[in-house]
Amino acid sequence: MKAAAVKIPVARKSVAKITVSEGNITKAAMRLLSQRLVSSEIHYVQRVLGTTATQEDIDTNVLAVRKLPWKSIVIAD
Repeated sequence: MKAAAVKIPVARKSVAKITVSEGNITKAAMRLLSQRLVSSEIHYVQRVLGTTATQEDIDTNVLAVRKLPWKSIVIAD
């Protein structure tokens, strides 16, 4: 007698891409860090991610930007 295959429901992660805008980055920073990022940090995240990214990518970069040395965030004129 064959055992019936049982499907276990798996939580599906959203892979939808969203716009990497100043507003979305600020919202992620407020949610994760409880404080805003300064404009140089926001511009860095936008440079790294491009125009669209997943929420997970935005979250990862928002957390990482605070640990980076300032020299690597700011563009020299």
